[in-house]
Amino acid sequence: MSKRHSVKYKIDRRLGENIWGRPKSPLNARAYGPGQHGQRRKGKLSDYGLQLRAKQKLKGYYGSVTEKAFKRLYTEAARVKGDTGENLIGLLESRLDAIVYRAKFVPTVFAARQFVSHGHVLVNGKRVNIPSYQVKVGDKIEVRERSKQLTVVLEAVQLAERDVPDYVEVDHNKMTATYVRVPALSDVPYPVQMEPNLVVEFYSR
Repeated sequence: MSKRHSVKYKIDRRLGENIWGRPKSPLNARAYGPGQHGQRRKGKLSDYGLQLRAKQKLKGYYGSVTEKAFKRLYTEAARVKGDTGENLIGLLESRLDAIVYRAKFVPTVFAARQFVSHGHVLVNGKRVNIPSYQVKVGDKIEVRERSKQLTVVLEAVQLAERDVPDYVEVDHNKMTATYVRVPALSDVPYPVQMEPNLVVEFYSR
């Protein structure tokens, strides 16, 4: 198993939830944490523990975003007018790697980050290789011509385990996507419950 897959599945087991809803998650066979004492770990979490877990789950879902990058997004979400938790979800979903994942150009969030980093994606006709790049409403994202026949792309388009949400318009024949609108929490197709309100509480301590 590659290091990336190992890390991905460790996140699932540590959190005790199949956070991407993937059929291959080890949680489908072993619904307990990793390590020697994984089966004995379940206990009642404190308020702080619940808040920390909500933050780890959200960070993990988007490919284990670093604490520094996540805190920066939270600060921006708190600065902008409106509900901070909703703003945070909007900023996370506006990341270029998140939209590449939502558009089903690749099978996983981790693959999306790598795909963008390796220069396979154009935004409004220009190559962008920064996964955290904030896409604006109306921006056109496309897979570079020479990357359209990559196995990872061809397989991802056929995946039946998830659909493209309505805030991203996709043409899989041309391998293009348009960011139609910034989603609210209720619009995002998370396989598990996300609690950005607890993340806000965590940083507000």
